[in-house]
Amino acid sequence: MEKSEFGVVGLGVMGSNIVLNLADKGVKVSVFNRLSKGKKNAVEAFLRGEGAGKKILGFTNLKDFAQSLESPRKILLMVKAGDAVDEMLRGLLPFLSRGDIVIDGGNSNFKDTARRLDELEDSGILFVGAGISGGEEGARNGASIMPGGNEKAWGKIKPYLQKIAAKLPNGEPCCEWIGGGASGHFVKTIHNGIEYADMQMIAEIYQTMRKSGKFSNEEMAEVFEKFNRGKLESFLIEITAKILRHKDENGQFSLDLVLDAAGQKGTGKWSVESGAELGSPISCIAEALFARFVSGMVEMRKSGARIFGSECKFNMPSGAMGAVLENALYAAKIIAYAQGFSILSAASKKFGWNLNLGEIAKIWRGGCIIRAKFLDRVTEAFSADCDLENLLFSEFFAEEIRSSVNSLREVSSLAAQGGISMPAMFSALAYFDFVRQTESPSNLIQAQRDFFGAHTYERTDAPRGEFFHTKWE
Repeated sequence: MEKSEFGVVGLGVMGSNIVLNLADKGVKVSVFNRLSKGKKNAVEAFLRGEGAGKKILGFTNLKDFAQSLESPRKILLMVKAGDAVDEMLRGLLPFLSRGDIVIDGGNSNFKDTARRLDELEDSGILFVGAGISGGEEGARNGASIMPGGNEKAWGKIKPYLQKIAAKLPNGEPCCEWIGGGASGHFVKTIHNGIEYADMQMIAEIYQTMRKSGKFSNEEMAEVFEKFNRGKLESFLIEITAKILRHKDENGQFSLDLVLDAAGQKGTGKWSVESGAELGSPISCIAEALFARFVSGMVEMRKSGARIFGSECKFNMPSGAMGAVLENALYAAKIIAYAQGFSILSAASKKFGWNLNLGEIAKIWRGGCIIRAKFLDRVTEAFSADCDLENLLFSEFFAEEIRSSVNSLREVSSLAAQGGISMPAMFSALAYFDFVRQTESPSNLIQAQRDFFGAHTYERTDAPRGEFFHTKWE
């Protein structure tokens, strides 16, 4: 039997579509999915269904699966993050040889990836943690892929991962080597964190239009379609317009029937935890995460409405709203991305990953959920200055913020006056105003710390790193 070039473990939505993507590119693939008591044979169903007639071999036995692969084996795990990855690694190891490559393509916590790299170091197995973004459509037709880990694996897996990656208009694949250690999964985690902020900000703009009482769902869809023809062109803006227009079989707008309780699977929380651990402020992501938590407290919010009332409004002439909201969202989006790239920079320095931030922005330009037109400008900014202190300080984005931040101020002010919660956009404005202050109020905080805890403080008239203590009473 001719052996397969590539193996995929896990035939869920993402795994099965990646297999089909590989097969369409002429790659012979072996697939494995374990048998579960009381459930249908997923391998058999796949080979009879979408996988029929393609160069795909199916297995429910790990030994047979491993033996079906040419050496060095290249195996992509598409199983649920957490214990399932460790369980699958333990099951595979007895049938692998030194130099074989295992890629974890799930949304794993980067700390788990770092641990697995350490555990596999002596075995000779080359382990890679690859962030994959794009959902079902991306897996099938081209995803954004962020591989990192044991660099010895890259030359052997590069042709396959780049085959199934999304392609930019110039043909470049949205997949490049991210770096060593757990860098691939960390970058994917921050990608998802930025996604949280982006989605929350779009939802906040939707809420201002809805509460203004001046727009129907279709009119709001038209506004977002206009946004998507300009500087806010992106996948998330595009699908927002489509969601607003969609009606169910009874002619009702489907969005109006969706319960306003947002879920989350962990990457947003990991992003915020990492921000705290690295001392990198990612307030837009944090507020987006906390907004999801509050949205899930449906009964508590009903109690709040009974006690305080739920009235809110947004008073702005409808003729001006479109342009002002577009500029406000654009400014807030730039700030959120600046925070995201700042934490990538902080992690790169701490862990020695030497991340290429411009390359990461390019990888995100296609296939992934946060793909957006302005990421080209992010690539340009970091290509021009790889040591850029903050994305906001690049010539292009500094000018974009100057021309749009007053709209963010106006929208934030009117929303606050009208009782509309905009946590992500409020925090974007607060961050921007903080980073441009030469005098913050934190001198008082440090004095308070010294007062009650003798924590000491630095002085404005002494060199940095020299500390003082005062007897305040």
